[in-house]
Amino acid sequence: MKIKTFTIDGVELSGREDQTILEVAREHGIKIPTLCHLEGLTPIGSCRICIVEIDGKRFAPSCITKVEDGMKIVTNNSEITEYRKTILEMIFAERNHICSICIANGNCELQNLSIELGMNHFEIKNQYPRCEVDLSHEKYGIDHNRCVLCARCVRVCAKIEGAHTKDISGRGHNARIITDFARGWGEAETCTGCGKCVQVCPTGALFEKGKPVGARKKRDFLNYLKIMRGQ
Repeated sequence: MKIKTFTIDGVELSGREDQTILEVAREHGIKIPTLCHLEGLTPIGSCRICIVEIDGKRFAPSCITKVEDGMKIVTNNSEITEYRKTILEMIFAERNHICSICIANGNCELQNLSIELGMNHFEIKNQYPRCEVDLSHEKYGIDHNRCVLCARCVRVCAKIEGAHTKDISGRGHNARIITDFARGWGEAETCTGCGKCVQVCPTGALFEKGKPVGARKKRDFLNYLKIMRGQ
């Protein structure tokens, strides 16, 4: 495996050619905010919160961009922060995220990001879409008002559980997480009821029925992947 040499925030570092900028940054304690990314799942770069500046002329999602020799990577400056805040505003405006009445209030990655980036309002016009809530499953529910389309649930269902129950249907404003070709979740024959999708959801979109907010801590069931890799 070839070793690549580059700089991150002015510090010369090296990494394997198969590593992403985000992986190397985290190895060296350099913080880059993420939302759709979750260690153990295949990265897809859908949210773009993890953008970094490369060679002073382009921006790229660090979770899917492999390191290259001579790269000059900047992970944080005023321009990058403004881009991230704009992306976050768009995510908030696309659905109906009202933290005060959300089951994940105080335990939400989207909420934490808004605090971290100093976003206390947004200037983009809110879309206020009419989103349904599916409570047909006996144990779980999905509130599409809170969904950020990170596809964590899709990936964990396919790659870890192997059920392939969930997918994304539609595009743009009309995109939705679906189960078994748009059946109600309770009618999905492929669903094993494992709850992995609920555990990886970064917001209050997927939830376990009857669980109070204080008990909604996520279990790190993906930790075994780190153990298998010797991390």
